[in-house]
Amino acid sequence: MSFSEYANYDGLGLAKLVKDGEVTPSELTEAAIERIEQHNDTLNAVVHKAYDDARTTAKGDLPDGPFKGVPFLIKDLGLKVSGWPRTNGSRFTADGVDTMDSELTKRFRASGVVMVGKTNTPEYGITGTTESALLGPCRNPWNPDHISGGSSGGAASSVAAGIVPLAHASDGLGSIRIPAACCGLVGMKITRDRNPNGPEDFDRAIGFSVDHVVSRTVRDSAAMLDATGYAEKNSPYATPHKERPYLEEIEKSPGKLKIAYSSKTPNSKPIDPEVQKGFEETVALLKGLGHEMIEHDLDVDFRALYRAQGLVGAGNFAAGMRRRVEAAGREPREDELEPLTWAAYRNGGKITGEQAMYGWQTLRLLNRQVLSMFEDFDVFLQPVLGTPPPEIGVIDPVRLDPREVNKRQGKAFPFTPPFNFTGQPSLSLPLCWSEKGLPFGMMFTGRYADEATLFRLAGQLEKEQPWIAKRPQIWA
Repeated sequence: MSFSEYANYDGLGLAKLVKDGEVTPSELTEAAIERIEQHNDTLNAVVHKAYDDARTTAKGDLPDGPFKGVPFLIKDLGLKVSGWPRTNGSRFTADGVDTMDSELTKRFRASGVVMVGKTNTPEYGITGTTESALLGPCRNPWNPDHISGGSSGGAASSVAAGIVPLAHASDGLGSIRIPAACCGLVGMKITRDRNPNGPEDFDRAIGFSVDHVVSRTVRDSAAMLDATGYAEKNSPYATPHKERPYLEEIEKSPGKLKIAYSSKTPNSKPIDPEVQKGFEETVALLKGLGHEMIEHDLDVDFRALYRAQGLVGAGNFAAGMRRRVEAAGREPREDELEPLTWAAYRNGGKITGEQAMYGWQTLRLLNRQVLSMFEDFDVFLQPVLGTPPPEIGVIDPVRLDPREVNKRQGKAFPFTPPFNFTGQPSLSLPLCWSEKGLPFGMMFTGRYADEATLFRLAGQLEKEQPWIAKRPQIWA
């Protein structure tokens, strides 16, 4: 297989070549390694190269899953891979090595993928840009002067550049959808508890964060969720209902959907004119496909919502850091954490139990308000980003004051967090590009546990306005 041919296939396409005997898993592994070596000096997307492990796995008896032999990358945050380092993007935990696989890692392996390394992430996944002091900035293949998004920035950069066809990603406040939007990919934030969180899931204690993938095609996202999204043994959390495989859903017509839409930000400030134009074009596209479009804001008290999330999130982060401190046997030094992380850790430790629980109670009440809106429509459309992907350094968590970081993040990424709080599925699709050739996605949010409708709609849009042939600057 030639270098250029490898990148022309999605994950299922590569797996079919393996099944048909046209290529071996070892050949695919070498193609991925070759691309990492060619492009990673520019992108800084892959931060741990597990080439020996990958070559051994590729030569072995791989599971007969839907992605048998397909190269794959794991995000360097949260998910454990036995024998691999896990830095979480932080100097404080830079020396950690895991001794076991997380349950989701086992399910990725069972899908047949060959894991070739780990991808760049910001410190503890806090920011919507991947620019940590430990791992350095990850760059966008469409224009390396711009961000790849965060916190799954390394995953999105790798997939967009054709290094791998899909990669592990996670989303706590937008960390799948933001990098997918920045890099022109499909990024589904799945329903809470759809994928396993165990066995050590303290990082998922408040339920905001979920794990899935970013991919170049809708069908890869659907097929991987089919492979991983089933009940977890010994979990106290029920897996949301699902009628049929999602790979079947994308071939079904979505029918005439009632789609609400709004580009109003939580602070009511206007978004970038290019993003607004792309949003309006997406509304027109959906109207042209026969869907009923209704202009409808997300009618919720955002000040109360984010105040409550701030209390809950701060307490949860401080508690998670306390576990890391216990594991390390010492407190972090201030120079081991970035300013935003240091402030979050110190301030989070001041949150009282009463404050955290009051915030959690408030979130539950407000989440019910948001979920009740979806009784009146099937899908809610918003942009993912408030601006096209900013340049590297604009939202620099290492250099800037924490308040300024959050102010700039609020402008660039105003839309994604509420659906982490509610647990709903929310999908970024690469439907728009700026005048400078940078992608920015549109976000489709469904009813709780209703990935099926989103996958059907995504399948329709992928056929109507295909993006797979678009190529970034950094490609084969």
